[in-house]
Amino acid sequence: MTKFLIKASYTHEGVKGLLKLGGTIRKQAIEKMINDLGGKMESFYYAFGDTDVYVIGEVPDAVTLAAVSLNINSTGLVSTADTILINPEEVDRATKISVSYRSPGS
Repeated sequence: MTKFLIKASYTHEGVKGLLKLGGTIRKQAIEKMINDLGGKMESFYYAFGDTDVYVIGEVPDAVTLAAVSLNINSTGLVSTADTILINPEEVDRATKISVSYRSPGS
């Protein structure tokens, strides 16, 4: 499973929809979407500032997360920024992988 963070910001038209139906309905719709894709929503929060919503959850893979992002953003009512999250054990495994990299200018 791929763990993710979605940061979402509503357009003014998206805010109108939120005002009409409320926050709980939106949370339920997002949770259903994730569940229907074989995933699980861990948390959903509204926030003040540039980002209106934070969602953390899991979906089967990065392609599924891309499908979520494409479909949400295609509405024009919400803009998302998606981040794949990895746990400390995955970072430990990453530190064991030998990478041949030459920095710019060297």
